[in-house]
Amino acid sequence: MARGPLVLLLWISACLFLSFRASCFYLPGVAPQDFHKGDPLRVKVNKLTSIKTQLPYSYYSLPYCTPKQIFDSAENLGEVLRGDRIENSPFEFKMREPEMCTVLCRKVLDAKMAKDFKEKIDDEYRVNMILDNLPLVFPIQRNDQESSFVYQHGFHVGLRGQYAGNKEEKHFIYNHLTFTVKIHKDPETELSRIVGFEVKPFSVKHAYEGSWTETTRLTTCDPHAKRLVTNSETPQEVEEKNEIIFTYDVEYLESDVKWASRWDTYLLMADDQIHWFSIVNSLMIVLFLSGMVAMIMLRTLYRDISKYNQLETQEEAQEETGWKLVHGDVFRPPLKSDLLCVYVGTGVQFFGMSLVTIIFAALGFLSPSNRGGLMTAMLLLWVFMGLFAGYTSARLYRMFKGTEWKKISLKTAIMFPATIFSIFFVLNALIWGEKSSGAVPFGTMFALVFLWFCISVPLVFVGGYVGFKKPAIEDPVKTNKIPRQIPEQAWYMNPMFSILIGGILPFGAVFIELFFILTSIWLHQFYYIFGFLFIVFLILIVTCAEITVVLCYFQLCSEDYHWWWRSYLTSGSSALYLFLYAAFYFFTKLEITKPVSGMLYFGYMLIGSYSFFVLTGTIGFYACFWFTRLIYSSVKID
Repeated sequence: MARGPLVLLLWISACLFLSFRASCFYLPGVAPQDFHKGDPLRVKVNKLTSIKTQLPYSYYSLPYCTPKQIFDSAENLGEVLRGDRIENSPFEFKMREPEMCTVLCRKVLDAKMAKDFKEKIDDEYRVNMILDNLPLVFPIQRNDQESSFVYQHGFHVGLRGQYAGNKEEKHFIYNHLTFTVKIHKDPETELSRIVGFEVKPFSVKHAYEGSWTETTRLTTCDPHAKRLVTNSETPQEVEEKNEIIFTYDVEYLESDVKWASRWDTYLLMADDQIHWFSIVNSLMIVLFLSGMVAMIMLRTLYRDISKYNQLETQEEAQEETGWKLVHGDVFRPPLKSDLLCVYVGTGVQFFGMSLVTIIFAALGFLSPSNRGGLMTAMLLLWVFMGLFAGYTSARLYRMFKGTEWKKISLKTAIMFPATIFSIFFVLNALIWGEKSSGAVPFGTMFALVFLWFCISVPLVFVGGYVGFKKPAIEDPVKTNKIPRQIPEQAWYMNPMFSILIGGILPFGAVFIELFFILTSIWLHQFYYIFGFLFIVFLILIVTCAEITVVLCYFQLCSEDYHWWWRSYLTSGSSALYLFLYAAFYFFTKLEITKPVSGMLYFGYMLIGSYSFFVLTGTIGFYACFWFTRLIYSSVKID
C-alpha cells in the first residue's frame, strides 16, 4: 500500500530532472563557450544591491552610461523573484585585445542625478555585472594569508571620504574600472574560454585640454602615453554641475584554471572546519537522543510485551503500566482534527520539496551559475508535491472517520499557500512603494497564481481522491466510548513547557548551518555547501523524530493521551527559536536602518519560520504516530 506514493515520488523526481536539466540545472563542463581572438564579449549589467537596505534596483536607475538601445535578457521565474534585472551594457570587450582608458561617456550632473548617486553611496550599493555567465567580483586580500583572496560581489557605486585638512565628508564615485578577464587558452586551437571576471574600481577626476569632443584625449589616463589610473589621482566628487567622465581598462590574464572548475574560486569554503564542528555537534545531540529512545524501547517493548514478569517490584509495575492504562483513549480523534490533517498534508508537501531540492543541489544540478534555478526548482517541486499533500491529508482524515474529502482537500490546497501569498503580497507592495526592481511584476504574480490554482490545487484534489478511496487505517486497539479522565500532571509535563523544551534540540542541531544560510541570503554571498546541508537535514529529521518520541512516551506514562497535536507542536516549536535567532542575527550582524527594509527582513523570516514549523511539526507527528501504533499493537490488551 505504501509503495504507490513512493514510486510516484521517484517518477516525479525523474520527470523534473529530465525536463529541467537543460534549463534549470547546471552540470559543470556541459556547455563551455569558445572564443577566437577578437571575438566580441558581451558584458551584461545586473541589479544594484545593498546589504543595508536589501532593496535591489535596476542598473540604469542611476544615470550611468547607456548603450544605444537597452535590451532585457530573458529571465526565469526564480531570477524575477530574486529581483534580478539583467540588461546589456555599453562596455565593449574583444577577446585577448587589451584596452586602456576607453571612454564610455561624459555626464554633467544635475541636482537629481547627484542626489541619486549620493543616496546609493550612503546605502553602500554595489554594481553587479556578468560576463559569460560569471558574476563580476572584487578580490580582497585576506589578512591571515597573503596569497589568498576573498571575493566581494560587484563593486561599490562610490565611497565617502574627506580631503586632507578638511573635516567635511564628501561623496566620491567610482568612475574608472579596471577589468581583469581571466582566460584558459587551448595551445593547439588558440581558442580561449573565460574562467574569471574581476574588477578594481577607481575614483578619478579626469582632466583634458581644451573643450570636450568625442576625440578628446585625457591627461589623467592616456593609452598612447601608457599612463594608467592609480589611487594617487584626485578623486571624482559627486556634486551638482560636476562633470564625470566614465572610463575603463581591460586586461586579459591566462590562467591554469579549467572551464569546468572556474566556479571553484567563487565557491571556495574557507570555514569548512566550522561546518564539520556543526555536524559533530548535531551528531552528539542525535546520539544522546538515540540512547534515550533505545532505553525507552527496551523498557516498554521488551518488558511490557513479555507481560511483566513477576519478579518486578510493585513500584516498577506502576511505573511501566502508565502508558498502557490509556489504551482505550490513545487513538481518540483530537480536537480540530481537520486542521491537523491539513497541516500534516502541507508538511508532507514541504518535506518532499525540501528533500528532492537538497538532493538535486547536493548532486550539483542546481549551481549558482544558473541564477534563479534553485528557486524555480523549489516552486515547481512544491506545485507537484501537492499530490502527496492531498493524499496524506485525505488518508489521515479518513482514519478520523471524516466523510467530506473534497472539503479537506480544498483546505489543504488553500490554507498554507494563501497565508504565505498574503504576507508575500504585502511585502511586495512595500517594495513597489520603494520603486525597487525587487518588486514582482504583475505578469509574474499571475504566473504564480496560475501555478497554484491551475496545477497545485488540481493535484491536491487528485491526491485527496486517491487517499480517501484507500481503506481506512485501522487502530491497533479499540477506543472507549467514554473518555478517560486525565490525572493532574506534574509541572514539567505542562503542555506549554514540554512543547517549548522539545523545540530546543532540533534547533540546536541546525543553528550553525542556519548562520551560513542567513549570511548567504542577506549578505549576498554564495551558498553551495549542499552536501553539508543534506547531512544537517538528515540530522534534523532524526532529532525531530527522537525528541518527539521521548516526550510522547513521558506524556503517555503520565496517563495523558492528548498526543496528536502535542507531537506536532513539540518539534514544530523549533520554528519559534529559528525566528528568535533571526531577530538576534538582525540586530548583531546586519546594518539595516530603513524601516521598510526591516519589515522585509522580518516578513521573509516569518515565512521561513512558518514553513520550518510545518516541516518539523510533520516529522515529529509521524514519528509519534509510528511509535504509538508500534507499542500498542505489540501488547495484548485485556
